[in-house]
Amino acid sequence: MAANLGLMIHADRTQLLGELGALGQGAAAPRPAQDEAPAGQGFGQAMMAAVRDVDQQNRQASEKMTEVDSGQSDDLVGAMLMSQEANLSFSMLMQVRNKVVGAVDELIKMQL
Repeated sequence: MAANLGLMIHADRTQLLGELGALGQGAAAPRPAQDEAPAGQGFGQAMMAAVRDVDQQNRQASEKMTEVDSGQSDDLVGAMLMSQEANLSFSMLMQVRNKVVGAVDELIKMQL
């Protein structure tokens, strides 16, 4: 039982490290539409989708702030709300990344 558990942990660790390596290299897999996402969607794909969503929010907030700065729009409150929402999304993404890195570090420290 312990040997099987050790092998399973090792396989999971290897898979996580491979997926994290792919994320670090910027490997962009085609992103399925959110309605068409398969039930067995991989962790790497989910993280890439989250990064793309946060980036999109940041770009929209930046465009909205640029419109307000240039005088094309007078919706300062809306621009500030979008900016804060993008900031919170980015902070949440960084917390998830930190937890994943911590979990991988713990898996690496485990003895097999």
